Amino acid sequence: MATILALETSCDETAAAVVRDRVVLSTVVASQIDIHQPYGGIVPEVASRHHVITLGESISVALAQAGVGWDAIDGVAATCAPGLVGALLVGLTAGKTLAMVHQKPFLGIHHLEGHIYANYLASADLQPPYLCLLVSGGHTSLIEVKGCGQYQTLGQTRDDAAGEAFDKVARLLGLGYPGGPIIDRLAQQGNPQTFPLPEGNISLAEGGFHPYDSSFSGLKTAVLRLVEKLRSEGVDPLPVADLAASFQATVARSLTRRVVACARDYGLTTVAVGGGVAANSGLRLHLQRAAAEHGLRVIFPPLSLCTDNAAMIGCAAADHFNQGDRSGLGLGAQSRLDLARVMDLYAPIPVT
Repeated sequence: MATILALETSCDETAAAVVRDRVVLSTVVASQIDIHQPYGGIVPEVASRHHVITLGESISVALAQAGVGWDAIDGVAATCAPGLVGALLVGLTAGKTLAMVHQKPFLGIHHLEGHIYANYLASADLQPPYLCLLVSGGHTSLIEVKGCGQYQTLGQTRDDAAGEAFDKVARLLGLGYPGGPIIDRLAQQGNPQTFPLPEGNISLAEGGFHPYDSSFSGLKTAVLRLVEKLRSEGVDPLPVADLAASFQATVARSLTRRVVACARDYGLTTVAVGGGVAANSGLRLHLQRAAAEHGLRVIFPPLSLCTDNAAMIGCAAADHFNQGDRSGLGLGAQSRLDLARVMDLYAPIPVT
């Protein structure tokens, strides 16, 4: 069994955790939501500065809560891609420094692989192959998980990610940031049948639509046009709860339809969900109902593991550690890195 100290600073959450294989010994997350709310979104430079301020204490608390010293740590891991480069550099530099000072192996972890591994912390018996729906503010993808470091993207968004669409719709409705949780709360008070909204489809050159790729830009625009129409008709106040419910149901229905089609076409009987939007109650309800109808097993991480955290990073690192993967101390931060290139993180890298 591998005991890993893991760090996550890819965006606006400063996180540290100690994980032993698929058991969380401690997890600490310092949120920056209140800091970025006045700006209506994440300010990269502000995020980086606050990672510098809070990471040291987060690491100390994670080690103390786990009740372990450095003699019990087998390796140090940190998210290195994808994400905000400045934010990534804080955790990556800290992780490599700790690994060097304490003479421990270092592992750079792909952020999306971490979200996949959050499902192993929820269901330790989960085994590949299975389909993973990754839905967050920056990513919406259907991934066939074949094993540790072995992934094939079967479908993805062609424009806005699902979480990004939630934030943009919340902004145009004047609901504040972050939009996902606010829309989810309001949707539970509204009627999802009030406003029919279009699911985005990706046309194929030979005719028809792509069965797994998605689009949310058109849906966002449809909500904007609907709001403009209601205001021009003198509707005041806007039926915000019904608008939120109709929008959320359309997103959930669109994602669910693609997940079921992909799983059935590829003969995958288990669906795991990762990313911040995995916490959305509408998506959970739609997908669980559809899974039951089609004989699919569906796994959602607990809400605390849907948003960015270091426990999922540590779980992924433990699997890589156990199969002999190591990263060089010359590994750099990357704002973008295809999930199919995960194993590039463990190729020999010269230290300069």
